[in-house]
Amino acid sequence: MKVFSVVGNRPQFIKSGPVSVALREAGIEEIVLHTGQHWDHDLSEVFFEELGLPEPRYRLDLHTADPEAMRPGIAAAVAETEPDWVLVYGDTNSTLAGAEAAGGVPVAHVEAGLRSGDLSMPEERNRLAVDRVAALLLCPDDRSRETLAREGVTGRVEVVGDVMADVSLQLAPIARERSRILERLDLEPGGYLVATIHREANVRPERLARILDGLGRTGERTIFPAHPRTRGLLERVPANIDVVDPLGYLDMAALVSEARVLVTDSGGLQKEAYWYGVPCVTARPSTEWVDTVAAGANVLVDDDPVALAAAVARARMPEGRPQLYGDGHAAERVAASLAAA
Repeated sequence: MKVFSVVGNRPQFIKSGPVSVALREAGIEEIVLHTGQHWDHDLSEVFFEELGLPEPRYRLDLHTADPEAMRPGIAAAVAETEPDWVLVYGDTNSTLAGAEAAGGVPVAHVEAGLRSGDLSMPEERNRLAVDRVAALLLCPDDRSRETLAREGVTGRVEVVGDVMADVSLQLAPIARERSRILERLDLEPGGYLVATIHREANVRPERLARILDGLGRTGERTIFPAHPRTRGLLERVPANIDVVDPLGYLDMAALVSEARVLVTDSGGLQKEAYWYGVPCVTARPSTEWVDTVAAGANVLVDDDPVALAAAVARARMPEGRPQLYGDGHAAERVAASLAAA
């Protein structure tokens, strides 16, 4: 069996790590294509280096997030390699382009069935479009499976758990042991905040300014690894915020797992904070990871500066929080599902 994996941005590189290992262990050949949606070394190559990911056979090197620009190169590579499956991850434009460029090859979607309910987000539109065409929908939880049942998707639906849980459980202890990020930034565990803001809606200047205002009102030292899209828009930054370059997976895992609170608009980091036992404040009006909110570990504040600062001040992890999104064996189930199809 041959699986053609499409990746293009930081979260997808991370998610693909345990899946690539599981595919090899199951005797499945994997061909990897990197769309070039994230091309900066700090958002791309560092993850291949740190996580030991297989070198992509195809690099489109497009330096764009435009799915129309990605489709011809993906389609040509699929036609050339004749795989049994095209495997896509998450909700990015690379995900959409991979699903649309598969031609007659069946598509398998990791993280199928997630919904925020906010159609103004391109990620939400991508999720809906990919799930409509996927032949195999690999869900992180029962809620996602129920969503797909209500939508009447035609593909086969399986709950496998979240491959990000595999990564976090395996690598977070290693990250804390190996990373020197806290020493480099002169930080004490539990004595700082981490902020990441990069989504399209949040990097509009007026909205970004309100989020920064809220972080400034906390008065707490805040480490802000800035995505290039965000960094280019930063003007007046409150004195308590240290803007740093994007970090590799191990440094970021060590930094977030030792923080007092995470403030983010990232879907993946909302989950990682939960697994690390770090409370999260999400600068968005909605989230696809609603169970973290229901558990009391995550608060939605949108871009209200006063609400953001207040949420950070109150943020605590609930006692006895439930296990969410899998047991660390999702990648094995992904490989088994592909092999059985």
